[in-house]
Amino acid sequence: MPILHDNTRGALHMIGAMAGYTVNDAFIKVLLADMSFYQAIFIRGCLITLLLCVLVYVKGGQSLRMGRKDWVVITARTITEVTGTYFFLVALSNMPIANVTAILQSLPLTVALAAALFLREPIGWGRMIAILIGFVGVLLIVQPGTEGFDVYAIYGLIAVAFITARDVLARIVSDAVPSMSVAISASIGVTLFGGVGMVGAEWVGLSTSNWLFMGGSVIALTLGYIFSVSVMRIGDVGFVAPFRYSSLLIALVLGFVLFREWPDTLTLIGSGIVVATGIWVLFQERTVSGGAR
Repeated sequence: MPILHDNTRGALHMIGAMAGYTVNDAFIKVLLADMSFYQAIFIRGCLITLLLCVLVYVKGGQSLRMGRKDWVVITARTITEVTGTYFFLVALSNMPIANVTAILQSLPLTVALAAALFLREPIGWGRMIAILIGFVGVLLIVQPGTEGFDVYAIYGLIAVAFITARDVLARIVSDAVPSMSVAISASIGVTLFGGVGMVGAEWVGLSTSNWLFMGGSVIALTLGYIFSVSVMRIGDVGFVAPFRYSSLLIALVLGFVLFREWPDTLTLIGSGIVVATGIWVLFQERTVSGGAR
């Protein structure tokens, strides 16, 4: 049986992470119609943390002993996870899921740029030009200064900034630290944030359908957590990052089926530009590395 190259495995992990996150987004958007996002992420966080701990136990347990540098990086990553979650959920609860996902399509560009700036990964003029053109596509998605502009789109862009930082920080964590430990720390951080937000707030009872969506969200996000941590530690960031675009197709389908939503023309054009530049970034990476591996 052939052994997959790191870049190929990284691409598959990215697609898995995007499927998990996008399905989770759809389920959470349904739940946000019945409860505050603090309650939603608190309940979801408790369940996910428990599930992750069970998975660790089944696998024989993993040591949390690590160096001071790794603890600092993981703590910083958890903070970016919590902050990015907050801004994203506010945007998600006030915008169509496909529009929010379209904004997130800028992540491959921002991650590739951040990797070049902070991790010293080669980027080249071709990829840099593609990134700049991609940001033009982002402007078409956000549509500043037009009637289609929504202030919550800014929340989406802020979420992008923190998610970019999260992914770069995951790359810095040493190989000796288990990916599951990083995922658990992020889950605990988000859960505590939701718990603090619930102080003094009204608790809404969950119906059977709410629990079904919550359960689906937990399973999907757990897979997203695991894949998103491992993907930034497998293969080259510039190669793997463009596979985030798989989430747009999933979001379009889920948005139409569950919410009868469909992006306007400018958003679709902007998304197309961002996706096209992402493919170009991928092509440039394959060229630099000597073709498909």
